[in-house]
Amino acid sequence: MKPPTLLRWLAAVLLATPALAQHRHTPGMAMPADTTRAQPTPGPQPMAGMSGPEMGSPRMSHAYSRHLPMARNGSGTAWQPDQTPMYMWMQHQGPWMLMYHGSAFGRYTSQNFNHASGRGHANAVDGPNWLMAMAQRNVGERGLLNLTLMVSLDPLTETRGGYPLLFQTGESYRGQPLIDRQHPHDLVSGLSVGYTYAFSPAVDLTAYLGYPGEPAIGPAAFMHRISAMPNPDASLAHHWTDATHITFGVATLGLRYKQLKLEGSNFTGREPDQYRYDFDRPRADSWAARLNWNPTPSLALQVSRAFIKSPEDLHPAENVTRTTASILHSHSWGERHYSASSLIWGMNEGHTARPEHAVLAETNLTLGRPTFYGRYEFVQKDSEELSFFPSTPPTEPLRSRVFNVHALTVGASYRFTTLGGPHGPELSVGGQLTGYFIPQDLQNDRYYGVVGYVGPGYGQLPLSASMYVRLNAPWMRPM
Repeated sequence: MKPPTLLRWLAAVLLATPALAQHRHTPGMAMPADTTRAQPTPGPQPMAGMSGPEMGSPRMSHAYSRHLPMARNGSGTAWQPDQTPMYMWMQHQGPWMLMYHGSAFGRYTSQNFNHASGRGHANAVDGPNWLMAMAQRNVGERGLLNLTLMVSLDPLTETRGGYPLLFQTGESYRGQPLIDRQHPHDLVSGLSVGYTYAFSPAVDLTAYLGYPGEPAIGPAAFMHRISAMPNPDASLAHHWTDATHITFGVATLGLRYKQLKLEGSNFTGREPDQYRYDFDRPRADSWAARLNWNPTPSLALQVSRAFIKSPEDLHPAENVTRTTASILHSHSWGERHYSASSLIWGMNEGHTARPEHAVLAETNLTLGRPTFYGRYEFVQKDSEELSFFPSTPPTEPLRSRVFNVHALTVGASYRFTTLGGPHGPELSVGGQLTGYFIPQDLQNDRYYGVVGYVGPGYGQLPLSASMYVRLNAPWMRPM
């Protein structure tokens, strides 16, 4: 199996060595390691489909533990269920194991299409995307080294500050807050090194450094969750749960005992600026702690709390305390048959008088070629965040309000073929529809800003739709 040229270039950046033998394997959102020592049950097993001399090759493990299955890999140091299906290319290169995965959409989206004059109405052709390469090897009898590089071409495919997405907020562009838009990701979205020392099969200690990287906050980021894989949109709860997945300056220590892991991070609180090709200044001014627990192979649970200093550049005096909790579930049966679901809660405190909450529930049911998926979201957005101040006459003082926004998405995709041979990227087509259930004030036919009348509201039951094609790394047969 031969990975695409760009992915091979990513590996060359990591190791600066030529590519050698390639093999298929089983994962999803991060990288494995090779380990020559026997693994405890339910540890990693030999790669499916291997034969001949490769059966004597080192076994594969989790990215940050020689004694955990690689399918538990999530974004950063987050955990996913051990039964998570995975999509990737993989190579052995001497003592190193290289893995590559990613996803790229080409789509047409129409936001608030049933209110042509309503707020947030927009049509666009865009292409959310990301690619990742990881390299991993054993160090001595107990050590494990992991290198990760993630890039995104969003700065080229998502212009004018990002793609349209109704009720999405967070970050800024040209000195203005992004409202009803999802910001693009930086060209270099991850560059990290991790080292794990195993005291025993039950206990290991991990040190992780990222510039950029992901601190110990929340579950695996939306772009790496299998439950969100078919959906091209970021969640509206992004800045309540996983917006810190691209942070310019992260240091994390994690101690694992069997199926529990306690982590602490020091990191940069400021979110990335609008310049997507550079590296922002690290600040090391924020802190986070997370407890992970995988009680069964099909479940991954976490709770986390973080103090984030000055996350928004337009409001430098505002700090946020973020609390999250999540349950991720995965179950596989038969050839390419699986379900993956996530239930995630986040709360932000500090930038408003009262805490604001967000709840996300999403699921992905894949039955061979067809996939059916859904997402429910509840988010609390305040007047300032939406820049939306309903007022009867414009002479009244602007009223700060908190609006409860509910969004329901249903969608389906169909995997047509693979490109460039049986191990090439998979090509799927799909579409989705989102309905927003919002309070009367957000529907109103006009709203006001600091200078008076601004424009119409969102209208009653705004609807958004997307049609897309998707390329992703090939599915890997479970071990």
